[in-house]
Amino acid sequence: MESKIVFEKNPFSKRMKSMLRVDFRRMFKSLLLYILIASALLMPVLMTVMMAMMDGSVSVDPQTGAETVMQGPENTWQNLGTLPGGEAMGGGEVFMMCNINMMFMAVAVLICLFISDDFRSGYAKNLFTVRAKKGDYVISKTLCGFVAGAIMLIAYFVGSVLGGAIAGLSFDLHGLNAGNLFMCMLAKIFLMLVFVSIFVLISVAAKQKAWLALCGSLGGGMLLFMTVSMITPLGSTFIHVVLCAAGGALFALGLGAVSKVVLNRSSLV
Repeated sequence: MESKIVFEKNPFSKRMKSMLRVDFRRMFKSLLLYILIASALLMPVLMTVMMAMMDGSVSVDPQTGAETVMQGPENTWQNLGTLPGGEAMGGGEVFMMCNINMMFMAVAVLICLFISDDFRSGYAKNLFTVRAKKGDYVISKTLCGFVAGAIMLIAYFVGSVLGGAIAGLSFDLHGLNAGNLFMCMLAKIFLMLVFVSIFVLISVAAKQKAWLALCGSLGGGMLLFMTVSMITPLGSTFIHVVLCAAGGALFALGLGAVSKVVLNRSSLV
């Protein structure tokens, strides 16, 4: 009697579960992740407290003699966005650029170094050879980056509240409500998927060249960075959340497919 060799099929769900388990374990054991989360938490605290302490200080231009009075922040939520009628608040110029939206760029550092390390160490080549498919790899890295980005956004939000409380700033929402604040954060979290998909594509194209991945990701992210405050304002509603979720899903699917093609058509070393 002839014995038959039966090859066990490895379904997508099983492959994906294994890939995600490995990637999430590696990510949560990475010191870089905790450095970025700690930075996200402490940055708004230090920035808010220091600017509040400098409120009213005068600087003099030695050439012209012109005096400039430093205006500190007046409201805790300036760390998240511009309040209705809050354009004239102190520290507005600083908080227009240095606010929670910086986390969209910070996650690029994690993704670029995470993926470049896979190719530099030979882990990716071994992974694709023995078990994982390239599409699974892209999905896993996208989900890991999305989760890490969401954690950074939440950490920045907590840091903003702490900084506002320490500096004694107002928590007045200027006509908005807690629902708008929640929708704003939720919209930003879903929008993170757009940026993560871009960073994953650039990183798999750059492979082991971390410097190239970082330059490309930061440059590509800056093209969308200025639109984040318009897409996810403090007065966000359910419509903003739906649009960000739909945009995130479309970018993840579209750029994920492109990332897979890039991996299929290029060398893994």
